[in-house]
Amino acid sequence: MKAKDSIFIGSSTRDETLTLKLANRHGLIAGATGTGKTVSLQILAEGFSKAGVPVFCADIKGDLSGLATAGVSKDFLEKRASDVGIAADYTYEAFPSVFWDLLGEQGHPIRTTVSEIGPLLLARLLELNDTQEGVLNVLFELADDEGLLLLDLKDLRAMLAHVAERASELSSIYGNVSKASVGAIQRRLLVLERQGGEHFFGEPALDIRDFMRTAPDGRGVVNILAADKLMSAPRLYGVFLLWMLSELFEELPEVGDPEKPKLVFFFDEAHLLFSGAPKALIEKVEQVVRLIRSKGVGVYFVTQNPLDVPETVLSQLGNRIQHALRAFTPRDQKAVRAAAETFRPNPDLNTERVITELGVGEALVSTLEGKGIPSVVQRTLIRPPCSRLGPVTQAERRALIQSSPVFGTYERTRDRTSAYEVLMGRAEEAQQQEQRRQEKEDSYAKKHGEPRRSRSGFQLPDFGRDDRPRQESRKRRSNRRNQRDTALEAGLKSAARSIGSSLGRALVRGLLGSLKRGN
Repeated sequence: MKAKDSIFIGSSTRDETLTLKLANRHGLIAGATGTGKTVSLQILAEGFSKAGVPVFCADIKGDLSGLATAGVSKDFLEKRASDVGIAADYTYEAFPSVFWDLLGEQGHPIRTTVSEIGPLLLARLLELNDTQEGVLNVLFELADDEGLLLLDLKDLRAMLAHVAERASELSSIYGNVSKASVGAIQRRLLVLERQGGEHFFGEPALDIRDFMRTAPDGRGVVNILAADKLMSAPRLYGVFLLWMLSELFEELPEVGDPEKPKLVFFFDEAHLLFSGAPKALIEKVEQVVRLIRSKGVGVYFVTQNPLDVPETVLSQLGNRIQHALRAFTPRDQKAVRAAAETFRPNPDLNTERVITELGVGEALVSTLEGKGIPSVVQRTLIRPPCSRLGPVTQAERRALIQSSPVFGTYERTRDRTSAYEVLMGRAEEAQQQEQRRQEKEDSYAKKHGEPRRSRSGFQLPDFGRDDRPRQESRKRRSNRRNQRDTALEAGLKSAARSIGSSLGRALVRGLLGSLKRGN
């Protein structure tokens, strides 16, 4: 269908296409509810798949799952195909698809470890203030220094308890560590667990290369994230997408400007990525979006209102499909003006007025052409999709999951030794050492006829006996024990520092704080 080096979007006074070589310059699909954004996303996903480019997209309403099955002939689809000039080539077909789900219910589970997601995104996920985020940074630094792996939420809880116990000591090394802040983080963890966040943390962690597969026929695999239930935890959804973007940025090699993207990433409900985000995080996201282009990754934001995307990010989105906007409120009117002003003007088109008049399946389209120059904006009739309009059935979804190339890879969790087991082991060893010390002390006291001590620690009375020599003896023994304990603690701390320093050299975090696996 149309040229092989581009994706056909629709028809205006000419064919509107997206050039594959410029598709990694990112893009925007915007418009009010019910104006056709999902179909625009669907046809772009189909076009990239046909070109051999893997795609990732979030399925907010369930409709995008239809990409996995062939469309059904309908009069309005046939008419639209004729209207845009593709009737002779228009066929219905399914596209190779893999279903994913953070909750593990409607697709393969997606997990990462606490260590890999890092303190910056985790603080965003837990909605921590600056002080609490500082304590979380201390926790990660301590874990790195002492060689403690943070894989899942039980590791994080154990580490928080460990930090609280050592708050005074850590404050003198890393800065103030407040037990109140630790308690606040623990409470936020409970909220996250109730939202299903515990499913996201653990092993096996996602290998980002599993999103970059092609089918045996050369078409790119469309990775579809089931996000309908996930939307009840919008902060988790937003942080997950940011983590994925970070993983792609850190793990993929530099490729410059390839003939076609290595992967195209659609951020649906893009406002959730930036709503309430601190300025520092937005700046890092802007930096990643700017730099990830050279990794061959195209990022496309899908949102109702262009104002949902910060200007610094919006300015980098060269390929744009703008569906109708409504101008009922002052903010709506501002959005219409802003959207109109971002297009290269068309002298034959009143862009600001047309945005409010577009019908369903129509859009203002401007894509990069030539040397990366935006095309003149055109009122465009969007082509019909080849895959199904609407969701797959549950039976179809199950069959597709079981026939997936990654089926069985992520279905079973793995729980290896990490911070929780190490810290519990230390606590048990300390308890055993204390018990042996107490038994040794009791044995010594019995052998030398010293007063016994009750289990509560009170000395049992022994009337008529001079206790001063025995008190001096106990004092000497106590001093010796303190010296032994001090030597043991010093040895343990030295070993921990040695392990931590060697591990710390291997632990390198990227722009968004996630762990670089290759180091």
